[in-house]
Amino acid sequence: MRGPLRYFAWPLLLVAVGVGCESTTPGSRLEEPLPPAALDMPTAADGALQTVVLSGGCFWGVEAVFEHVKGIKDVVSGYSGGAAETARYDLITTGTTGHAESVSITFDPAQITYGQILRVFFSVAHDPTQVDGQYPDDGPHYRSNIFYANDQQRTVALAYITQLEATRLFPRRIATRVDPLVAFYRAEDDHQDYLANHLTEPYIVTFDLPRLALLERFFPELYRTR
Repeated sequence: MRGPLRYFAWPLLLVAVGVGCESTTPGSRLEEPLPPAALDMPTAADGALQTVVLSGGCFWGVEAVFEHVKGIKDVVSGYSGGAAETARYDLITTGTTGHAESVSITFDPAQITYGQILRVFFSVAHDPTQVDGQYPDDGPHYRSNIFYANDQQRTVALAYITQLEATRLFPRRIATRVDPLVAFYRAEDDHQDYLANHLTEPYIVTFDLPRLALLERFFPELYRTR
């Protein structure tokens, strides 16, 4: 669970052991971005927007990554995987609600594909090999999870995970769950655009800003300043 003590303790610990910020990002172990999805959903020019819900640890950083990706029209932090009555921050942080901190990403499939979004998700947004946690945050509410909205999303997600496993680019097996999207619940207002409003907070500096730098380095053609 995040808190004021964790915000300050982790940067000090990283300095003490000689670990740089970039080593806390998933892509720091990669020389280049992960390969594109061999199986993808087609681009669409009909103007209809699509949505994908992803969970990759603290929603502050995942939200920030996708807010800087071209073709993304809206990103909302929230909760998915549990019941409506437990979709509250004070409850989900107990790890007992079934919810994961999630982001709902609305995108234009004429500008970016579902497979490209998954490529960014696995290359930059989080560490898909961590089980029930991300970086200093522990618990099932910080798990890696793809919530698919339809059979096409499910098929592409499972195929991409299989493809990535075959590359052996990760030191451990991918732990990402692929589950049907039942509902997404918007988080409290103070969690929306959190990084943009807390740029100097130690947690953000240590764990989230390096992901934006990695996004720009790995995907310059997709990166936007927002």
